[in-house]
Formats: sequence, structure tokens, C-alpha cells
Amino acid sequence: MLKLHGIYAPIATPFVGEEVAYDKLEANLKFWLDSKLAGIVVLGSNGEFVLLEPAERERLISFCCEKVAGRKPVVAGTGAESTRETIRLSKKAAEAGADAVLIVTPSYYKGSYNDAALKKYFFDIADASPIPVILYNMPRNTGINMSSKLVAELATHPNIIGIKDSGGNIVQIGEIIKNTPSDFVVFAGSASFLLPALVLGAKGGTLALANVFPNQCAEVQEYYEAGDLEAARNLQLRLLEINAAVTTRWGVAGLKAAMDMVGLYGGDPRPPLLPLGPEEREELRNILARTGFVEPL
Repeated sequence: MLKLHGIYAPIATPFVGEEVAYDKLEANLKFWLDSKLAGIVVLGSNGEFVLLEPAERERLISFCCEKVAGRKPVVAGTGAESTRETIRLSKKAAEAGADAVLIVTPSYYKGSYNDAALKKYFFDIADASPIPVILYNMPRNTGINMSSKLVAELATHPNIIGIKDSGGNIVQIGEIIKNTPSDFVVFAGSASFLLPALVLGAKGGTLALANVFPNQCAEVQEYYEAGDLEAARNLQLRLLEINAAVTTRWGVAGLKAAMDMVGLYGGDPRPPLLPLGPEEREELRNILARTGFVEPL
């Protein structure tokens, strides 16, 4: 059973034109594998999974598992709108060698997805999945917030081992930690509230910013666990502006542009997402420079 701990990067999917660029991905993976990351997530929100065809999703999972080759855990995002497709892709992920699956809530019929519907959805998937299930709460994208009460009920399933909560409601995160078993792992879903989540009892995070600054994100947790709260706090504060730039402000396009600026391959997002324009790129360069983590760009 996967023991979740530390910082995971929900890795970006690189495209050249509109085709997945596997050579670029392999080069990026080398950087992430050599970093302080505990593991990677393929086909998270920053992997543009909703813009990929089913066959592309399967190949990306297989490719990442093959290239990682057991050096770090691989979590695969396999959430889909139907229970049937989510189970199918979760089984494919298990066959490919993924260590766990990350399942976001379905969202198109959000008016019908009450706690009862979501509980059955996740229990049906957890019953069928050959590998552990991690819940994914992403209300900004899905329009659905998984309540702490629902998460506590889902945590009773032996194959549901944790949650990535990207909602940013620190009170809700605290309630989840308080009301779930000690072996149920809560991960912060953004670098913006990593330290507060750790203080409450989270065991790590799956952070978009960890694509760009994996070591700095990991060091927030290292400082905290070593008892150096002042160093953890200072580093957390330094991450706030750049994290906002690559998440809530400019999203996937901003993340990919930042990757290009630090020597990785980001490239453009897949349409209909738009890349950053020249003025936005210049502003992003200035934000990156202000972190002090990279040479002046």
C-alpha cells in the first residue's frame, strides 16, 4: 500500500502543435526525478486531462510509469464523468504500474451530485480499483465542493487512502483531518496553503508550483518537520506570489510559461486554452525574478 507523504507535482503535459511531445516529457521527468519531490501525478488538472482523448490518457500513464521505473511513486488521474469510464481507466493505470489513482468528482450534472450520489460513485470505484484511490476536491474547476462530512464517510472505505483538497478552505481541511482515521492522508492541493495544512496535520501536498520549484516546495515541509517554523513560514511567504501566478491568475498557460522560463519545456496549452501574451510573459518573468530562486531572466 502506498504511504503518502511529501510533495508531489501534478505534471504538465507538453504539446508540440497539438500532439503530446513525449521527448519533452521525458526530459522534464528527469528533472523532477532528480529533485526532492516524493512523487508525481500524471493527468491531474495541470496535465490538461480533460483535453486528452482516452487513448492519450492511457499512453501518458504507461509512458510515465515506464520512465519513472519505480524511482518515485506515480499517481494517475483517472476521473471521468461516468463511473464506468473511471473504473476502466483506473484498471488500465493499475496494469501500467501506477501506485494509486486520483479521482476528481464528476461535474457536468452537478445539480444531481449530492452526497449520496458522490458516495456511491467513489465507493463503486474504490470497490473496483486494483490500486488505492485518492479523492480529489477541486471546487474551482468542478463547481462541486466535497464536504468534510462526505469525506469522513468515504474515508471508511479501506481502498480510499487520502484526499487532495484544492479548495483552500483551511477550516474544512482541519475538519477532514479531525474526523478521518489517522491513516487517512490529507494533502494540500496548492502551495498557497501548504504550511497551514501541514500545521493542522496534512502529510504533504500535490502542488502545481512543484513543477517549477519542486525543491523549494519540498523544503517548506522539510523545515516544518525539522521544527524550524520560522524558516518554513518565510519560504511559504516567498512562494505566494508566484504560486498565484501559475494557478488562480493564469492557470495552465502561466504554469507552462514559467516552466519554459526556468529551463524546462512547458510549451503552449492545448486549445481551447490560450497561451500567455507578450505582456503577461514579461510580468511573469518579473514575478519569477522576485522569488530569488532563479537568476534574473
